[in-house]
Amino acid sequence: MADLTQDQWSTQLANDGNAFVLDVRTADEVSEGIIPNAKNIDIYKGQGFIYLIEELDKTKNYYVYCKSGGRSAQACAVMNQLGFKNTYNLVGGILEWKGEITGN
Repeated sequence: MADLTQDQWSTQLANDGNAFVLDVRTADEVSEGIIPNAKNIDIYKGQGFIYLIEELDKTKNYYVYCKSGGRSAQACAVMNQLGFKNTYNLVGGILEWKGEITGN
């Protein structure tokens, strides 16, 4: 797992042809807006979260975010334990995101 600043995350994501953006917030939080092309899997689903994560392609590069960066760091750690090699945590989460947000 790597913690990336907002600028690092957006620059690396823009240049990554193998990227997967993962939002680990709750449905209520997602209803306020989401980073474009992100898939939502709520980390608070516990074992359900693990089951859904295990279905994902482990060869992708995962850009993970939440509201402020704490849950996404936990998600990256869980993903690493499950065999995902490339996970990137958005430091500061969507609260500090300066890029595009859709669906709000």
